[in-house]
Order: sequence, then structure tokens, then C-alpha cells
Amino acid sequence: MTGQIVLVYAREPVPASGPTVFLAGPTPRAGGATESWRPAAVTELARQWTGEQPLTVLSPESRGGERADHYDDQVGWETLAREMADAILFWIPRDLQTMPGFTTNVEFGLDVSTGRAILGCPPDCPAPERNRYLIYVARCHNVPVCETLTDTIAAALNRITGTEAGGGAARTNPRMCATL
Repeated sequence: MTGQIVLVYAREPVPASGPTVFLAGPTPRAGGATESWRPAAVTELARQWTGEQPLTVLSPESRGGERADHYDDQVGWETLAREMADAILFWIPRDLQTMPGFTTNVEFGLDVSTGRAILGCPPDCPAPERNRYLIYVARCHNVPVCETLTDTIAAALNRITGTEAGGGAARTNPRMCATL
């Protein structure tokens, strides 16, 4: 059985209730040939979601590709949407030419200790070595680290439903982090 998905794009109203996941990660550069990973994520979320309520998926991409008139509007919406999300799914198929994810690095740093972050870093992306630090920090904070989009989505949905191992609270491992 597949679940119902409500897709909310950048700068659209974010529902105040119901289960939500924010799709964090690099967005292909405008005008480039690289396709977004988010449509595949939405399809997989619909396949895996079995909750009784619709799952709201918050995408920082714009409906119809229409960019924000003002940069602050986009950043403000993304910040609010991440704050309101039950899970923040970071998928980072890093490619320094087409999807460098520099903003994603900052967002992950802001969200790693919230108890809502999930990190997905495919080992076969063009620049997997550029994700090593994020993986290290995630492990310091007991953030799930996955290698496939399917597994990253499963971990995010487990976070939302409370079925993950460890109860879902982010806990820092001071000894591990002290070795930085």
C-alpha cells in the first residue's frame, strides 16, 4: 500500500500540522543538464509511507522552476520549513561541478543536533570524499547515515513514526567528537 503525499514547494504555505519531511541537499544549478534527485525521492516516499495521515513533503525547489524574486524569501522559507519538519532528509550526491552542496553543508551543521536529521551520502557520487566530514559529524551526533536514497528515506520515515532504533533523540558522543 502506498501512502498519500502532499508536495509543498518553496515559498508555498507550510502546513502547521501532520507528518512532514524536508528534502535537504544540493539542487542542480539553473540551466544545467543535471536532473534533480527530488522527484525520485517523492516517488520513493509515496511508496514507503504507510501512515494514516498524508505525509507533507517540503521541497526547496520552486514549482515550475520559478525562482524567488528575493534571495531572503527563499532562505527564510527554507529555514522555517526545516524548523517545522519532523524529519530533515539530507541526500548529498555531491558533484562539485553540478551540485556542490555548499549551502547544504551549512544547513546540515545547523540541523545535526536537532534530533531530526538523517544523512544520505552515496559512495558512488562524483565527489564522495567531500562528504567525509559530514558523515563524521553525523556519527558524533548519532544521526543515521545511509548510502542509498531508499535507505535514507526509510530512516527519515522511521524518525517520523518513532520506529527507529535508539528512540530518535540525537546524542553527542563527546569522546568521538573530541578527536576532531
